[in-house]
Amino acid sequence: MQKKIRIAIDGPAASGKSTTARLLSKKLGYLYIDTGAMYRAATLAVLRAGIDVNDEQAVERCVRENKITLRIKNGEQRTYLNDEDVSDLIRTPEINNVISIISSYPKVRQILIEQQRALAKEGGIVMDGRDIGTVVLPDAELKVFLVAGLEERARRRQKDLEKQGIHLSLEEIKEEIARRDKLDSERDMSPLRKAPDARELDTTNLTVEQQVEIIYNWAQEILKARE
Repeated sequence: MQKKIRIAIDGPAASGKSTTARLLSKKLGYLYIDTGAMYRAATLAVLRAGIDVNDEQAVERCVRENKITLRIKNGEQRTYLNDEDVSDLIRTPEINNVISIISSYPKVRQILIEQQRALAKEGGIVMDGRDIGTVVLPDAELKVFLVAGLEERARRRQKDLEKQGIHLSLEEIKEEIARRDKLDSERDMSPLRKAPDARELDTTNLTVEQQVEIIYNWAQEILKARE
């Protein structure tokens, strides 16, 4: 039986990682692991506890004390915080505004990275985030780094928010994304960066279907070479 590979998809906010990874996993028959959802759930736990997000030790303690799990329900990944499905509650501007602070803390990352590596152990997974190819799965068989222009990323985020009934101007969203890019790229532990052996894909002018097809073909090349 052909061994299934591990696919790491990294990139900045709103570059299309999650949608691409989810659709790619379905096309390959692989498990999709949205690591960003785990950090979002951790952020929700901290906000619910009323903890100052700048209090690093209190944040780390809170994340350790809360149980974050990913489960497949009706073919879709759902995110659970202490057995409560919080998949929709973690996609809000409030979470977006502080997630980069929470995810910059070394012990928070250590806790979640260990869980992510355990999930990927057997292969047959598509995992997306900001440090998958560089830190979480540095030996993944296929690493992809998605990029897209700031204007296009802001439009995508605006469309996603509007589906949730949240209306923000394009300028507000551009500022939020640019701020998050800066925080993610400059943090001390696991900063956002392209792995040396990652394949870069600019999605600015691509449809989701096109970018999925490109990465699917890359995966097929690797699988065929391993036969």
